[in-house]
Amino acid sequence: MLERGLGLIGAPNARDLGGIVTAGGARVRAGVLSRSTALGRLTDGDVATLAERKLAWVVDLRDRSEIDAAPADRLPADPAPRIRHIPVFDPEHPVFTYVSAVLMGHDVAVAAPAASVDGSPGAMVEIYRWMANDAQARAGFGAAVRTIGEAAGEPLLFHCSAGKDRTGWLTAILFEVLGVDRDTIVADYLATNDYSRATNVSIMNAMRAKGRVVHPEHLLPLLEVRPEYLAAAYAEVERGYGGMDRYVRDGLGVPDDILDALRDLLLDRP
Repeated sequence: MLERGLGLIGAPNARDLGGIVTAGGARVRAGVLSRSTALGRLTDGDVATLAERKLAWVVDLRDRSEIDAAPADRLPADPAPRIRHIPVFDPEHPVFTYVSAVLMGHDVAVAAPAASVDGSPGAMVEIYRWMANDAQARAGFGAAVRTIGEAAGEPLLFHCSAGKDRTGWLTAILFEVLGVDRDTIVADYLATNDYSRATNVSIMNAMRAKGRVVHPEHLLPLLEVRPEYLAAAYAEVERGYGGMDRYVRDGLGVPDDILDALRDLLLDRP
């Protein structure tokens, strides 16, 4: 896989979407779109790196409760990027309650019945199904795609909390719109595990230091991305819309003129 990491110490999974080659031989333009984890732990050097990239827009997929519980995003000040908050989250959904309980080190035996899922992997599969078919989630992803069109080629970074699930699905949607083949999309999605491996170890160590219960077999499925997670979202798309084209147009509400504009903005054609 082409190295596209931004080299941010406080967000190791931050990377440029550029450099990926589509099925038709076009190349996704570098320096326009980036994906990341939340930006609250960036170093001064990281902020300078974003300034050098002339970051103009930030799309934040977190709910207000997530934003309030985390360090504030650190961003360049001059010029400051435009920030668009587009929450894709349901704090009342049982599966999110289960995931939060595991991440807090609570007793999984108590949390699991509320979610009615088969442990952490099952919870993640349900989250991906929710992302693909929930009306609120579809509205959020649609708004994010339209915002990227509104940015008109100015450098934009999008993120959620961990930068892997909501951010991963939005990346997959964008690559589908641009004509990237499915195998390449999956490989890029799974690259998160390489970029985030050290961070995941640090998270578990920090939980132990706080006296929380850490069961890697329960926790790692929540910290990693796995092929079956992304496959679950794609299966919902096929079930509900028959494919990504109708999903993006009808499910996300993104019209053809915006999709055509995105291809013009984001692709270097041979």
